[in-house]
Amino acid sequence: MKYDRSCDQLDPKAFGRVAVLFGGNSAEREVSLTSGERIYAALNRQGVKCQLIDACENVVEQLQQYAPDYAFIALHGGKGEDGTIQGLLETMGIPYPGSGVMASALAMDKYRCKLLWQSIGLPTPEFALVMGVDHLGHAESLLPAFVKPSMEGSSVGVTRVERREDLEAACERAGQHKGPVLVETFIDGPEFTVGILNGQALPAIRIEAEGEFYDYQAKYLSDNTRYSIPCGLTPVKEQELQAVALTAFEALGCSGWGRVDFMQDQQGRFWLLEVNTIPGMTDHSLLPMAAADAGISFDELVIEILKTADV
Repeated sequence: MKYDRSCDQLDPKAFGRVAVLFGGNSAEREVSLTSGERIYAALNRQGVKCQLIDACENVVEQLQQYAPDYAFIALHGGKGEDGTIQGLLETMGIPYPGSGVMASALAMDKYRCKLLWQSIGLPTPEFALVMGVDHLGHAESLLPAFVKPSMEGSSVGVTRVERREDLEAACERAGQHKGPVLVETFIDGPEFTVGILNGQALPAIRIEAEGEFYDYQAKYLSDNTRYSIPCGLTPVKEQELQAVALTAFEALGCSGWGRVDFMQDQQGRFWLLEVNTIPGMTDHSLLPMAAADAGISFDELVIEILKTADV
């Protein structure tokens, strides 16, 4: 499926000065550094005036000094993806592409995101919020399960748990990160992801990790993770998956660009895991892969994303 490009042929130089916000101080800093550098290089190749700004500290002062016409947020996790930076940019009157304050905050909070999907009948695996190791009762009934921080991305702090005796240690590990701990029942089947760009679903990708699950190592470091495009679904099932992805994305109020992750069970049903409002843009990342399959080069993808900025 090819991406339906906007009719307007915008000269990339018309964006003026673009600040690429990267780095930050979340657990996904290293991924963000790579994403930001690749976006900056793509803008440079197309003649766009741009500057990298590490959001780790003094981000307000750096933005005031550069005075950009647009900001491209390449921050993953933490304050870069939970609505905080988005609110800052809106306060400073700097347009940026992607989801706004409310949608970013909802998507980053896995627990509330799943509550919202449940409330409108979208399928998501059964789950429980664990506020402390003294409250593991319901969580035990969900095993086998994934134990994860409710407000982190890139599988940071995630453990797959099969036995009750391993649950407490996994919760303590996840609890070292931001937010309460989410226990989500395991869906036995293949994993898929669908990229979203400017209101359109990109081709789905099937992911097959070499290890126990698609963890940080499999996402960013391993060359043995297998990505399949075409994804192996029938055209009808892929369209079903894309439709659920768009509905889940829009239900949170997300916009511009993003990625929706799924599991498929043995009966062929799709289950929503999470939405990423600022997906990775590294050479191992999924959105650039899906875009390439839709006929969009990495440089074109960066411009297509920037075009979704609200002015």
